[in-house]
Amino acid sequence: QVQLVESGGGLVQAGGSLRLSCAASGRTFSSYIMGWFRQAPGKEREFVATINWSGRSTYYADSVKGRFTISRDNAKGTLYLQMNSLKPEDTAVYYCAADHSGWPRRQATEYDYWGQGTQVTVSS
Repeated sequence: QVQLVESGGGLVQAGGSLRLSCAASGRTFSSYIMGWFRQAPGKEREFVATINWSGRSTYYADSVKGRFTISRDNAKGTLYLQMNSLKPEDTAVYYCAADHSGWPRRQATEYDYWGQGTQVTVSS
């Protein structure tokens, strides 16, 4: 089992940047595929990005491709999401998630472990 804690959210103006972190504890971090999801008020949770065990393979939602970068540091047990050129439509609670097997994983139902989320608000 793994425990996940997100941080780094906040309020930023459109065009700005934020870096989210997700600290993992418990079982070996490198044994998990990791993902970022987000949920805006009144909307379903949606896929943002995922990264494989080594960090060499990634997938992104079309809406964030070219603006967001997912990365991981297995030695530190931490997942990151660098978000640049932020838009008001990026406003949501951002969650990190972990899954043991299968690649790629782009559905929320495929992930076994979730953090509590961190709020990102982008003002226009």
